[in-house]
Amino acid sequence: MAEALMSLGEALRRLAASQGEAPAVTCEGRTLTYAEFNARTNRIARAMAAKGVKLGDLVTIGLPNSIGFVEACFAAWKLGATPQPISFRLPKAEVEAICDLADPPLVVALDSLETDRPRFDIDALLALSDDDSELPDAVAPILKAPTSGGSTGRPKLILSGSPGVTANTPTLDGQRPWRLEPDDAAVIPAPLYHNGPFGCALAILTLGAHLVLIPRFDAEGTLAAIDQHRGSWIYLVPTMMSRIWKLPDEVKAGYDISSLRVLWHLAAPCPPALKEAWIDWVGPETVLELYAGTEAQAITTITGTEWLSHRGSVGQVKAGEMTAMSEAGEPLPPGQVGEIYMRRPEGAPATYQYRGATARTLPGGWESLGDIGWFDEDGYLYLADRRTDMILVGGSNVYPAEIEAALDEHPLVASSAVIGLPHEDLGSTVHAIVQPREGLDEAQLRAHLAERLVTYKQPRSYEFVEENIRDDAGKVRRTALRDERVARMKGA
Repeated sequence: MAEALMSLGEALRRLAASQGEAPAVTCEGRTLTYAEFNARTNRIARAMAAKGVKLGDLVTIGLPNSIGFVEACFAAWKLGATPQPISFRLPKAEVEAICDLADPPLVVALDSLETDRPRFDIDALLALSDDDSELPDAVAPILKAPTSGGSTGRPKLILSGSPGVTANTPTLDGQRPWRLEPDDAAVIPAPLYHNGPFGCALAILTLGAHLVLIPRFDAEGTLAAIDQHRGSWIYLVPTMMSRIWKLPDEVKAGYDISSLRVLWHLAAPCPPALKEAWIDWVGPETVLELYAGTEAQAITTITGTEWLSHRGSVGQVKAGEMTAMSEAGEPLPPGQVGEIYMRRPEGAPATYQYRGATARTLPGGWESLGDIGWFDEDGYLYLADRRTDMILVGGSNVYPAEIEAALDEHPLVASSAVIGLPHEDLGSTVHAIVQPREGLDEAQLRAHLAERLVTYKQPRSYEFVEENIRDDAGKVRRTALRDERVARMKGA
């Protein structure tokens, strides 16, 4: 295998040999060197193998941000298996639906995550093997397999089109992926079960940089981590940026973040005023934004300097192709709003494959993730809205159909509709409109959904109505429902 495409296991072995005493990963005051990280992942890999994990398998990982999370990933890669990350807060019903698609030989998780599959935490795996010698080289056919709720209300897996090899070679613009450098101390406060931070953590650890994980986002704690570790690189979502910015000025001034060289934000639209505040704070060349889907057909990026001249844009296309399409499926000229379709570069292999869903496509290889927007004359993309069914809550995609399906399982729910309402901090919150049968109350619904949905998908507010929410065909006009309620909020 060409050196630039060595397996992830081989990349880690070489780093352990060349910079074994350098810090690899830090979390909650504990640091592993590259030598320690490599040795422990060898032991964990052997334990996984003893429990049936083999080349080509998916290994479901449901852990909070921790050293153990990245250890489980590299152990799987060393066997030629694929990490399949999920939220550690998922209720059993969601875990089992995902495992039905992934069919993992085991689940790496704490006892708090319920599953009928064999489940082991990191300590249990380490107890199964004390052999930390190197393993035979292996390449996972699929790099990663994150999940998405999907517009059908059922989960889907997004299987990467790339194998388990390194990707830290310079790109066309001469930059390494994510503008990382080997001497970076890279801070990630976002959950690793999301695709963005997951991919960044992989890039950090295969480059030989120092990954600093925050177990659970804390605004002041994030500033403290930058200060303590001289953080030079950070991944944030706009909700995190908002919470940090809203700290008292004296609190922000108490931490030295002048070491920051790169700040990436993605996963949700960033309010212009918030972005401008951060540009003023850390400098326009520090703030970078990326727009893409987990499917990775195409991406845009934009620097803070560019953004100041193209306020509100998410950037120019840097990989693949994007275009705004009319409802008839025709490309639109600059300035006209349409649905954004993407396709991979001509001749390039598929960047992903769904398991449990079908892509939204047009002839010619165009695919849509459901975003609405337009391009200006310079080729900068501006997103106008998301497709009406999806809600972005603090950077996480929430699909109404999934929540409605869970609501409708309650025997006293006649019908339901779920919409997103504007929220200053989270971007949107989930609001459930319910047509109840006699005897139903909000406490019952909250208890019912707590058993079925992860926390961020559970409605923050409920509204009981007497009239039918859906027409005779079972259709619901979510846009109209949302517009009515937003108008009420503005009039209140």
